[in-house]
Amino acid sequence: MIIKRYLENPIKEDLEEKMVFLSGPRQVGKTTLAKTFLKKEEDQYYNWDRREDRKRILSAQWPATPATIVLDELHKYRRWKSWIKGEYDTQGSRIRFLITGSARLDVYRRGGDSLQGRYHAHRLHGFSMGELLNSSQPLVPEKEIEFPSQSDPNLILSLLHFGPFPEPFIKQNERSLRRWRRERLDRFFREDVRELENIRDLSSMELLSDLLESRVASPLSLQSLREDLEVSHRAVSHWLEILERFYYCFKVPPFTHKAVRSLKKISKVYLWDWSAVPDEGSRFENLVAGHLLKLKHVLEDQEGYRIGLHYLRDADKREVDFLISSDNKPWFALECKKSGRTVNPALTYFGDRLKIPFLYQLNLEGTEDFFNGRVRVMPAAKFLSTLP
Repeated sequence: MIIKRYLENPIKEDLEEKMVFLSGPRQVGKTTLAKTFLKKEEDQYYNWDRREDRKRILSAQWPATPATIVLDELHKYRRWKSWIKGEYDTQGSRIRFLITGSARLDVYRRGGDSLQGRYHAHRLHGFSMGELLNSSQPLVPEKEIEFPSQSDPNLILSLLHFGPFPEPFIKQNERSLRRWRRERLDRFFREDVRELENIRDLSSMELLSDLLESRVASPLSLQSLREDLEVSHRAVSHWLEILERFYYCFKVPPFTHKAVRSLKKISKVYLWDWSAVPDEGSRFENLVAGHLLKLKHVLEDQEGYRIGLHYLRDADKREVDFLISSDNKPWFALECKKSGRTVNPALTYFGDRLKIPFLYQLNLEGTEDFFNGRVRVMPAAKFLSTLP
């Protein structure tokens, strides 16, 4: 089963102008995608983990004719930024450099601006409804979304159960899913985290990742986590930051505005692999969060917009699951439900107070699509199939 990835064309275009950095979680398909750009005999793939490849990389004996060079895990080389800067400045007119790696590439990229203006960066996500159906539409922030006339309810259930990562989704086998998840986490902590971070209590950090599975979609209390783990507040904060940098989880902060008495600090947390979330309702909300994060990254990385992903909650405990903003202006808000026609009244309340143009309530089950006041109640599969 071959599925063309959504970043193939954008990366192809960007390689004509600059270097491309491709980051994302382990086993999301970065290397597979990168190798699709190796079309000619002169094109080469090098992995820093291989001894022979390391020698070839440092020797910098690139082809004499135009070629594409993929450098995987290059960030493990301590001086990689200054090295690739020199190579690009001298060879960039002939050699197209595509640099791939796990979140560690993104971590180091934040450390300075020595490569400023020399690269385009993309963040690769797993599968989504729009990508699998090839039905996503070009979206313009603050404009109304146009939806297809129909959708595939079975596909969203498969995504909900097997998650967005290519291997378990394509196999769709319970045993394979369990083995893949266990092996991925083992390598994540034993290789990725240990190589980059000096974590003395790795077992407690692993326990933290287990605790997060049951806290998805709820405001995250660091105090509660600290008490459960019997460690300091600083340790929990540091570990969460690492897990986020390595694309294990991501935070969704509350949206603050003078028009409502909003929460200002407490974020929700979601997993990149939502198949690990035990509660189905929380897993569905996590699936929607993953689709919205992918939308945010596509609009930022490819189009240059400033997109915010938030949730809404005020001091009176009115809450809406998600708000997408553009340049800090509300674009649309949505609520996730398993089924039903009753609309969350907080949607209308926040919609009026914050002047949110578009309000949606997504149902996992059912096919009804109708307006209840300002709120459009519709199948989640129909809404999500329009996103990247």
